[in-house]
Amino acid sequence: MSRPSGLSRRQWLLWAAAGLPVGAKAGQTPAERRWKSDLDAFADADQLWPPPAGCLLFIGSSTIRMWNGLEWAFPAVPQVVKRGFGGGRLADCADLVPRLVLPYEPRQVVLYAGDNDLSEGASPQAVAGHCARFVQQTRAGLPGVPIAFVSVKPSPSRLGILPAVRETNALLRQWAAQTPGFEVIDVFTPMVDAGGLPRRELFLPDMLHLNAAGYALWQSVISPHLRT
Repeated sequence: MSRPSGLSRRQWLLWAAAGLPVGAKAGQTPAERRWKSDLDAFADADQLWPPPAGCLLFIGSSTIRMWNGLEWAFPAVPQVVKRGFGGGRLADCADLVPRLVLPYEPRQVVLYAGDNDLSEGASPQAVAGHCARFVQQTRAGLPGVPIAFVSVKPSPSRLGILPAVRETNALLRQWAAQTPGFEVIDVFTPMVDAGGLPRRELFLPDMLHLNAAGYALWQSVISPHLRT
């Protein structure tokens, strides 16, 4: 696909990701078909309010989508772009890198997903593999971009996968120690009590999604890891 005259490379990437008529478009992937409504909504937002290059990109599942005020939660960093989609898996995030990461040319990517994969039966090794694929595909298009993975959270409604959550986080910490520019932000530890169980006061009544106190905790933990 050639770039039309008058469009910067970044404008062209955003237009192509949005599905605008800038040339022939390949068939959609399974992830693009599954999340079409979310992707269309993101594309509409990008057309109305084009995000600046060098933004701080948060991507992931409903925990990101439901973070009200995330765009203004970190005043010391450049504009925050929120791209969370409910029910999203880490596997989907990796599949959608060309649509949800590369066109934005972010200065840093903050990724949260994984508990949906685990709840659907994926192994910790598979989830860690999806994260590695996300990093590799992002770096292929944006060499050197720093990526922070927010550790998989412990949810009271998903106590059955708590051992898998711990193992997934441990695997990713090990991988981060060997991967420059990739880090794991530990929200798991402050979200459990002295007995190692999830702190219920951090969650909405569904015991899966965070309430205001939970997001306040995340904000305090994540803030020191952001590139200003």
